Amino acid sequence: MNKQNKKPRRDDMYEAILTLETIEECKRFFDDLCTVTELQAMEQRYQVAVYLSQGMIYNDILERTGASSATISRVNRSLQYGADGYAVAFERLKAAGKFGGAEKEEE
Repeated sequence: MNKQNKKPRRDDMYEAILTLETIEECKRFFDDLCTVTELQAMEQRYQVAVYLSQGMIYNDILERTGASSATISRVNRSLQYGADGYAVAFERLKAAGKFGGAEKEEE
């Protein structure tokens, strides 16, 4: 879809996300908002972004995450040429000592 046909984004969903205070609240919100498949895809892309930012090679990322080479390539393109959303989040997580936990599994 080209930019001329895109509808402008509304800020209300992002404002709602910014009101959430705990990981548990975020999980509950996204469980309501997304399907299980959508959440798994987003979590996988995030893990791929973490691994790429740590310098991991495609084959190792594929083995660890199960992501396709197309997904890894897309995430890499976002890291290189995207809106810098990953960079902002990663910088803040690093400052808080919480970056790089992609390999941690939740119960």
